[in-house]
Amino acid sequence: MLIYLDNNATTRPDPRVIERMNQALTEAWANPNSVHRAGQLARKHVDEAREHVARLMGCGPTEVFFTGGGTESANTAIRGLLAARTPRRKVITSTVEHSATRETIGAMGREGCEVIAIEVDSKGQLDLDQFRAALDDSVALVSFMWANNETGTIFPLKDIASMCREMRVPIHSDLTQCVGKIPVDLVDLGVDCASFAAHKFHGPKGIGGLYTRRGVRLRPHIVGGPQERGRRGGTENVPGIVGMGEAARLTLEHLDHMPRVVAMRDRLERTILETIPDTRVNGDIEHRIPNTSNIGFARLQAEAILLLLSEQGVCASAGAACSSGSLEPSHVMKAMHVDPLYAHGAIRFSLSHETTDAEIDRALEVLPTVIQKLRRVMPVMNA
Repeated sequence: MLIYLDNNATTRPDPRVIERMNQALTEAWANPNSVHRAGQLARKHVDEAREHVARLMGCGPTEVFFTGGGTESANTAIRGLLAARTPRRKVITSTVEHSATRETIGAMGREGCEVIAIEVDSKGQLDLDQFRAALDDSVALVSFMWANNETGTIFPLKDIASMCREMRVPIHSDLTQCVGKIPVDLVDLGVDCASFAAHKFHGPKGIGGLYTRRGVRLRPHIVGGPQERGRRGGTENVPGIVGMGEAARLTLEHLDHMPRVVAMRDRLERTILETIPDTRVNGDIEHRIPNTSNIGFARLQAEAILLLLSEQGVCASAGAACSSGSLEPSHVMKAMHVDPLYAHGAIRFSLSHETTDAEIDRALEVLPTVIQKLRRVMPVMNA
């Protein structure tokens, strides 16, 4: 029995998504830019998918274009906004961004941009006072995620976007971990660009979306054709787009399941804290997406926990990455100043609407045994 609690990494494609993609592969395989009947059939499928995605995101269809994934979307937004803001070269971001944003802006810093990374507190919440002090008319762009991929902590994005609008500074937001978990209304949020990926809400991998508010200047990142209204060159991935559109359509129905997901997550979290000593929750338990719990297990290494969980059929993720042969706490745990005794053993459990109570029961049955075994055989980690 596979207990899959790693839905922030990727979700299982919905069978109805796969069915629609197969239909596109067999019936709408022509180039959607061709003027003949076969091409226009493919175009019809792309247009319908765009409408479904726009409805999910709370924006107009012409404000959405498709990319090769969330990383490409983030790269396109950040570099495209900066290119349109010459000669300004100052960029504001946070210390807890996903690598799609963090590494892109890091590269821009090495290319001569001034990068300001706003700090977070122990809950992972942005230091808004530091942000206000840094935001002025010399800033080229701001890029903040809405929800953190490791802890689920939600930033007050609407307020942040309002500050940016007052200073006439464009803002991009990584919405990858929000879509499918909380309602999204991009017009209400007030951001200028937003990146997201289909495989985070039960769609296929290799297809992403980028919202660009009408009137915002954005230089294309991939050129070579007039596709996507000139914003992304290359023949469209029709099956992927169709799959993303179907996933978006289904997601509007699945949002009704989120209260049940919250209940399962809270039961998982509460039981772990009650039954396993020396555990703590990392992040803001009041302001976070419904499916995510990041729990630190003191004096253990996350990789060892994950390996033993995997042997028992339980899939989760670590809040740490392997670097040069040694485990170090993730940049998110470090930015939050999490006690290293807990940061090294940070495990992310992320649920979906497909998660069942029986799966939570099994995870809670397996986890105490795994932790007890590791604490018996592993040397005590020092801070």
